[in-house]
Amino acid sequence: MKLYREGSHTEEVGRALLSQIGELAQIAGWIASDAGRHEEAERIYKLGMSAAQQAGDNTLVGNLAGSLAYQYTNTGKETEGLALARAALDQAGEDAPPKARALYLDRVAWAHTKANEAQPAIRALGEASEALAEDSEGRESPQYLYWVESGELEVMESRVYTELKRPLRAVPLLREVLARYDATHTRELALYLSWLAVAFADANEPEEAAATAQRVITLSADVASERTAERVKVVLHRLEDFRDVPEVREVLDEAA
Repeated sequence: MKLYREGSHTEEVGRALLSQIGELAQIAGWIASDAGRHEEAERIYKLGMSAAQQAGDNTLVGNLAGSLAYQYTNTGKETEGLALARAALDQAGEDAPPKARALYLDRVAWAHTKANEAQPAIRALGEASEALAEDSEGRESPQYLYWVESGELEVMESRVYTELKRPLRAVPLLREVLARYDATHTRELALYLSWLAVAFADANEPEEAAATAQRVITLSADVASERTAERVKVVLHRLEDFRDVPEVREVLDEAA
């Protein structure tokens, strides 16, 4: 930011610097949010949005706004999260790269889910898949969207179905995704397994839920992530309903 404000440069270079500020804000905001520093993350995201708007980069504005919307949705501000997620999608418009639209729609789906609006959530999931299907080698996407692919959309779909208490849909999806997931991505693996554990519990499969929960706890021990720690608490709380099952009781007692 100091380089942009105090340096001397052309208008084109200025826009490029603003875009870089926006992209760095996306990374820094995500790190702060994952560490549980939500006020700091919000400030960083808003700084990035301002820089991206000045650069005229609507796709980046949408990405930052969507990230802040996602944080709102996950921290009890469901109404604000849904409004901002919809605004991010509308801001980007129909000309946004397919991967970007797919990501924005995923965040809209999650916001509807947390607001307990099942049909709009499922509809947004379908629209996200349709948007991603339009992606091709000839369609350019910003480099920071490299991770948006069908597997990630399937993870969000399974999370939505888990949250909506539809384990018969969630469990097969999560199993399929996790079977091919890179085991070196410890944080993401722990998060995804936490959803599988809850889905197993909802499907009245406490032994499977306990075994999966143990994997989540083991993986999370080596990850410095507030979000992962919170997911462990959610899983353990869900398992309390099955404390009479020996396998579940063992996991709960060890965790305590």
